[in-house]
Amino acid sequence: MDYQNFILEVKQNVAYLQVNRPQVHNAMNADCWRELIEIIKEVDSSPEIRALVISGSGSKAFVSGADINFLKDRTSVSAMEGLAQSALDQLSKLGKPTIAAVNGLALGAGCELALACDIRIAAEHAKFGLPETGLGILPGAGGTQRLARIVGQGRAVQMIFTGCMVSAQDALMWGLVTLVVPGDDLLPAAADLAARILQKAPLAIRLAKKAITASTNTDMETGLLLELLSYSALMSSKDKEEGVNAFLEKRVPQFTGE
Repeated sequence: MDYQNFILEVKQNVAYLQVNRPQVHNAMNADCWRELIEIIKEVDSSPEIRALVISGSGSKAFVSGADINFLKDRTSVSAMEGLAQSALDQLSKLGKPTIAAVNGLALGAGCELALACDIRIAAEHAKFGLPETGLGILPGAGGTQRLARIVGQGRAVQMIFTGCMVSAQDALMWGLVTLVVPGDDLLPAAADLAARILQKAPLAIRLAKKAITASTNTDMETGLLLELLSYSALMSSKDKEEGVNAFLEKRVPQFTGE
């Protein structure tokens, strides 16, 4: 399907999604969030797609934030729709691994988009920030919740209260990203990471993602129970049988996600 604000391509079972609004440094508006929801549905329903990589067009910005005209027209009533928050909530719950390849500025909505992905890698010149308090608002697409869970409350408070930008190198030190590479190497690095994930059992990846997500939303006892139930369910899967047999037979497993 063709989209107005995004380019979606599928290569070797990986969907590559590019935010394509270079005229506004890939800033997001209401149409973008609506399209993103449709794209997530498409990715989720496609048996061909097993992972999603998100980047921005050009080299200057991943997503520079929310389109200022979009913000200008918002009211308390329209904001309660929670369009951006809903889109990123659906992205975070996607049953397939997601990688943010941050190729430049990831500010406001861009930082929140990256936070909603499972893994974040960055170009050396990338910068992260949540500058909303300087506009008289606060991060409204999950930034106040996801950032603290990833980098800790102290650093999240500093970023949100001051609106400061964080370099890729500091983001790596803080655990906000897991890899920093030269800009030209970013998408190849994302493709390599996705390829390594695709070598593993899809069903195991899906259930592992649910268990890991639960660790930030529930108590240890409940999280361990979910882990045990997921582990036990996988014991009866075809992928577990294939994985064990392939190991014993010293061959590459052929997983089917069953």
